Parts: sequence; C-alpha cells; structure tokens
Amino acid sequence: MFKKTYNVIGVMSGTSLDGIDLAHIYFSIIEGKWNFEILETETVSYSNDWLNKLKTAVDFSEVELQQLNEDYTVLLANVIKTFIEKNNLKNLDAVCSHGHTILHQPQNGFTLQIGNLPKIAKLINQTVVCDFRVQDVELGGQGAPLVPIGDRILFSDFYYCLNLGGFSNVSFEQNGNRIAFDISPVNTVLNFYANQLGLDYDDKGKIARSGKGNTDLMNELNALDYYKKPFPKSLGFEFVKTTVLPLIERYTIPIEDKMRTFIEHITFQTAVALPKKQGKLLATGGGTYNDFLMERMRYHLPQLEIIIPDKKTIEFKEALIFALLGVLKLRGEINVLSSVTGAKKDHSSGEIFQP
Repeated sequence: MFKKTYNVIGVMSGTSLDGIDLAHIYFSIIEGKWNFEILETETVSYSNDWLNKLKTAVDFSEVELQQLNEDYTVLLANVIKTFIEKNNLKNLDAVCSHGHTILHQPQNGFTLQIGNLPKIAKLINQTVVCDFRVQDVELGGQGAPLVPIGDRILFSDFYYCLNLGGFSNVSFEQNGNRIAFDISPVNTVLNFYANQLGLDYDDKGKIARSGKGNTDLMNELNALDYYKKPFPKSLGFEFVKTTVLPLIERYTIPIEDKMRTFIEHITFQTAVALPKKQGKLLATGGGTYNDFLMERMRYHLPQLEIIIPDKKTIEFKEALIFALLGVLKLRGEINVLSSVTGAKKDHSSGEIFQP
C-alpha cells in the first residue's frame, strides 16, 4: 500500500550557477490528485572558488572530474545537512537531489551530474534519491528535460510550462503525449555579459533595454542548426561555449547591444517553438525577473496569457519537481517520459541510497 503523504527535500543546482536550491516539500495524494506545499526554501550561493571550478570543469581530465565529484558530494552533503538542522526538519522520507550537470553529451551516450555518489546518504544520514539522467541516456534518450512529468502531474491547469533559467525549456501536451524540449540559452549568455560589466546579472533587463538590436547577429543566431532540429532535443553548456559565445564575440558592438539582440533571439525562438499561440502559459525561473525579457515575450506571443506565479514557485519549481521525481522513484512509478527524452520507453529513473 502506497503512502498518501510524503515529507521530502528537493535539491537542484542549475546551469546558471545561481547556487544550490533547497526546498522542503510536503506532498499529499487525494483521490489520485497530487497536491504540494512548498515549505522552507533556501538558495545557497557558491564561493568564488567553486564558481570557477564549475565553470571550467567542462575541460577537466577524467581524474580531475573524479576528484571534483568527491569534493562536490561533500559540499552538497554539508549544505543539505545545514538546511535540515537549521529548519529542524524531522521524519523526512527522502532527500531528492539532482546534483550539478558538468557534461551532457547524450549523442555520445554520456551525461555526468556530480554530487550523486552513494556516500551522500551516509554523510547526511538520510535516504537519498538522485542521479536521474544516466539511465535515460543508457536507454537512448537525451537525459533531459526531466521536469515535464512534474508539469503534467502538478501544473495540468496550464497549456504550456516555460522555464527561463540557464536555458529555456517548455513542456505541453500534444496528441496525448507530453512534449518537451530545450528552446535556447537564456541566463547562461545574459549573465556572461553582465559578468563582463562586473555584475552578477542584468537587473530587470535594464542594460539590455538600453541597447540596440543588431539584425546581422540576430539572423546568424536564428540560423544555428539546433533550431532546425525536431524535438526531442536538449542543450548543454558546451553549446554556449563552443557555438553561441564565439558567434556573438565576432561582433564588435557594445555589450548592451549584444544583450538586447540576445533577448530578442530568446523571445523570437520561444514564439517559433510554441505550436499553439493561445491558452495559459506558466513562466518560472530566474528569467521571469527580467522585465524586459518578459515584455518582449508578451510582444512576440500577444494571444498567450503569460502567468508568473508566486516567488517560491518561480525560484524553486525545479527543486519541487526533483522532489516529485524522487517520490515517484520511491513508489516504483514512471518518472521519465520517453515522449520527451526520446528514450526507448517510459521508465522509473534514479538511484536510491540508504544511510
């Protein structure tokens, strides 16, 4: 007999490197419908040392990656343990952790999320459910995106669920299947240019707003091969590093013009990617705080009702959904959809480690 309630923590670290998101979630299942409450939340920022390591790890050797994985697992365990103690959390069913993606090359049958070593369960003395992507890649899938099953179960009132983080991704129902894919880079590029101006990010998009769009750059960005590919498809930081930034850097234009053009590119590609331009769209992720980005989104999608939810849902939706993925794994239920990732079959993915 399955439980009707679950008391868990969801843990997520995204490609935009904002920090480690932790969310204490209480799930209840009433007459087959899942309900959730986001309780205590926290984002723990990375030190400069860790930021540098995570930004450059894509070029690490295998030995360096193994050491990084060991070190990051200890860091993550300390962060989780502190969160549990600080909030005096008791009787947890599990800690459900995504880890941090360092390499994502599904075309080569490979993806690496660090922080998912078995010792994490002993370090925090809790059941840990983690490493959700590897199995999907082994089954021929992209290993991403994983959030759509959560969109289907928890946010079925919305036609589209759009996340604007390091990359943008969307999920929606089409002919009885959940469809989802990454649309384009977002904060991985915008924050790169904000960093060049000595800022962590472009507050409300003010810098981008002050710039001028560059038509030639816009046309080159829109012509990139990725946008012509059918879904399922997903993006990793390698695409930004090897393709997008070198392209933008060929243009000797002010940084604000680069940012303005890239926001236009993001919103244009979003409009192209959504087959139906009507209904309700739930927008979450750090990009929703970029007022200029959201204005341009509404300009390109005038018929859509774009809804930005409460702060906790905006900032911790991915942590919430990884908490759900963990609970589904504990129940032995499907938590990855092949219609989304391209894997051979739907499956229940992840590892369960006991303390």
